[in-house]
Formats: sequence, structure tokens, C-alpha cells
Amino acid sequence: MPSGSDPLHLDGQRVLLVYGLMGDLVAAFRAFGLEYMHPLADWLRAQGAVPSVVKLRTAESVSANAARLRAEILADPAPALVIAHSKGGLEALAALLDPAAQAHCVGFLAMQSPFYGSPIADVVIGAKPLEAAAGGLARMLRIGSEEGVRDLTTSARRAWMAAAEAPIARLVAALPVCCVATALEDGQAHGRERLHLAAAQWMEKRGYGPNDGLVPVDSALIPGARHVVLPGSHIASVSRGPGRDPVAVMRAGLEALFGDAGAASVRIGSREPL
Repeated sequence: MPSGSDPLHLDGQRVLLVYGLMGDLVAAFRAFGLEYMHPLADWLRAQGAVPSVVKLRTAESVSANAARLRAEILADPAPALVIAHSKGGLEALAALLDPAAQAHCVGFLAMQSPFYGSPIADVVIGAKPLEAAAGGLARMLRIGSEEGVRDLTTSARRAWMAAAEAPIARLVAALPVCCVATALEDGQAHGRERLHLAAAQWMEKRGYGPNDGLVPVDSALIPGARHVVLPGSHIASVSRGPGRDPVAVMRAGLEALFGDAGAASVRIGSREPL
């Protein structure tokens, strides 16, 4: 765990950043104005941390990427702080259920991860042309296959979380774990976030509750972990833009991760304990 009186004292801390689905593709277009976790890495370096992106094919299956992440955690003698976005959080969770990887980690921050699945993935996999297109695109870009999307469906994730209930309980009892979720509302969406807003409204009408346009809030929260729920779309924690401050989102998660357990969970907008 970061030492010192400041819970965010990160000087010298090894940090592994884990991208979500297609995060590697988006990150490659930084020169064209797109960004994906770049502000987080820059801020972490400014604090003296040593961040690195785990090289994964982000559309591969969760199990395949979890095995690679486990190897990456164990590859360096320095214990790691794992910060993951979206699908990357599922892979980090699976990797950290391994006792050796868990012992080599100081904390796990999951941002907007669909632990219990995404209704949008259900739609893609439920429509064969969309599933075929997703798989074909992933293979063409050499980032995986349709397995990466299939692993995000609500049926697949609920079954996985149920089967792993006991190991997950042991993990959150032994290691600081914080889940950040966001919920998008009308008036908060700008530019490409309007697509997120349309999806968020579609999910709410179908009973999925507050969500960020891809992941329902309830899906992003691991039982027993610390929780932070803030306003925003699914890109709120990885890219800057009007109304978006990804570093502030990450810092809220880190404060809950390493701060006082009694103030670890906050509600949308109010930043008050749940």
C-alpha cells in the first residue's frame, strides 16, 4: 500500500493500467485527438508513480487476458497497484483471485467494469450479424475475437460471479478493492457522449436502472468492496472533454481505496457516504 500520511502518496509505486474492450485501438489514435487513460498515466507519473499499460489484446476472452495479467503482476518484484477500466476490470478480478497474484498487489481499482454484464453486449451477441461483425472487426484488427464481447453478456457474467462468490469474498477481505461506477443523465452528455446517453435511456426504460451508457451501476459494484458512484458516461474515467475530468474520477477511487473505510462509499453527485 502507498505509504506515508497521505493515502495517495504514490512515489515509486508500480501501477499497472488495464484497458477495456478496444482501449488499445483508441489509445493508438492519440495523435488524432483521441485519448484512453493517457491523463491518468500522466498524473500518476507526476506523483512519482511508475505506471505502465499491460499489453493485452482487449477483445480476447477474459480468461486469456487474466492469465496474461497474472503473469505481468508476478513479472516484477515490486508489488503492483492495478487500475482497470471496463472489461479490464473483469480480467483484473479474475487474475487477482490467484493467491500469488493477490499477494503481489497493493490494491485494485476497477472503473466502470461490468462485473455482472452489459445489456449492450447482450444485444450484440443476440443479433448474429452484429456478433459476426464484432468478431470480424476484432480479428481484422488483431485484438481478439467475438469471445471478448460474449464474455461481457449478463448471462455469462452472472454465472461467473456466482461461481466465484467465495474467492471474491476472500479477495475483498484481504486486499483493498474499490469499484467506481458512473451514471449518465440528460444534460451531461457532450459530443460522442450523446450516443452513450441514448443507450443509457434505452437501458433505464428496460429496468436496468442508472447506468453510464454501457454498464449499469449495479453491475459495476463488487459486493464487499468499496464503492464510488459519480455522474458521467462510460468514458468519464478515461478521456477528457466538456464536463469530464478522468483524473478526478480516478482520485475519488484512490481516496476510497486507501482512505478511511467508513467513508469509502459515496453516492452520485453528493459525495456523501452511502
